[in-house]
Amino acid sequence: MKAIILAAGQGSRLGALTANSPKCLINFNGRTLLDRQLDTLVNNGIDDVTIVTGFRDEQIEAALARRQGGPTVRTIYNPFYKVADNLGSLFIAKEALEGDVLVWNGDTLVSDALMAKVVGNQQSGICVTIDRKDSYDADDMKVVTADDGRLLAIGKRLDAGVNAESIGLLAFRGDGAARFAQAIENNIRKPEGTTIWYLRVIHHLASQIPVWTLDIQGHEWGEVDFPPDVEAAMALTAHWDAQAMADNRHVA
Repeated sequence: MKAIILAAGQGSRLGALTANSPKCLINFNGRTLLDRQLDTLVNNGIDDVTIVTGFRDEQIEAALARRQGGPTVRTIYNPFYKVADNLGSLFIAKEALEGDVLVWNGDTLVSDALMAKVVGNQQSGICVTIDRKDSYDADDMKVVTADDGRLLAIGKRLDAGVNAESIGLLAFRGDGAARFAQAIENNIRKPEGTTIWYLRVIHHLASQIPVWTLDIQGHEWGEVDFPPDVEAAMALTAHWDAQAMADNRHVA
């Protein structure tokens, strides 16, 4: 399995924190968000990663050059990151959308255990990783699922029937990536193509073919969009680091 990380945006909702540096380079207890994503992939056997860059891409390139150890990474620059939504980033990287591949938002942290569940899931086609909670706000990427796990709808403006949220991590197996790549090609050519989120394409695909969900309720993850999210991610990563140290001591 390969992975595509979408890290082209600036993250302007974080204010001064991302005024001169990409969101994916925010430091969380000694490691950047991007480093933590790459380490999580390596820890789960994924060593072929494509990163779509945009805002201050030279800083991302420098950060990658400082890394020691895997995975094997190539970057693709999205020159339209200021005017196109994340569908544009996937259009730029569509050659990497083949075979078994993950698509991961560059502002989402997940635990190694959560990633292991995603990688270990053998559902063919397209699978959206979801979590569940008691209520959902306007910024959540809301999801409606059927009893058998099929995705019925996904979007921020959903209301009726919402019973989950997307965490920004999708897995494609079998012909899933090829179908998604073709849908991206079709949608980017529309007049509104540059304003489309890639999950809107998934929403429309779900009315044509089975799109599945993977429920990771109980596993730990965090999205970094607003200043309070940074504080929460600091606490979450500190917890993961302490847990890893304790596990290493136990093994030793």
